[in-house]
Amino acid sequence: MTLARNVFGLAGWSGSGKTTLMARLIPTLSARGLSVATVKHAHHAFDIDQPGKDSYVHRMAGAQEVLVASANRWALMHENRGGPEPTLADLLSKLSPVDLILVEGFKRDAHPKLEVHRPSNGKAPLWPDDPRIVAVASDIALPDCPLPVLDLNDVDAVADMIQRITGVSR
Repeated sequence: MTLARNVFGLAGWSGSGKTTLMARLIPTLSARGLSVATVKHAHHAFDIDQPGKDSYVHRMAGAQEVLVASANRWALMHENRGGPEPTLADLLSKLSPVDLILVEGFKRDAHPKLEVHRPSNGKAPLWPDDPRIVAVASDIALPDCPLPVLDLNDVDAVADMIQRITGVSR
């Protein structure tokens, strides 16, 4: 399935700096007038709810979905209850319309990605096996990489590249 043109991902191994880069990209892109949503893949069981809270009690009692709302935010929790993990396309369909959707993780999905790569982590790069990686951000030069290599700390250059690839601008 082809994803929307305004979807762009950050891919890389744990400890590469994806979340740090994401936390710097969001305000940079927002300051450029873009509305940004994010999707983050978790490889483990996670819970945004807390034991003892009413919403937790509702879920533990068997509710398939629990929506918690206040004047400041709302959150919808959906229990898979043994069902398959949702695809990225499934998750994207749940989002409200925005200018740009940044995806952290989902490194094997079919959307353009920037690989965040730190050779000091000792992990092999992803770009040789993923044709959807369009560039690499690293903390050192990568002379053997045939793709554009961006300085991991140059957030403006990374934001420029994302906007160029997605065609999203304001």
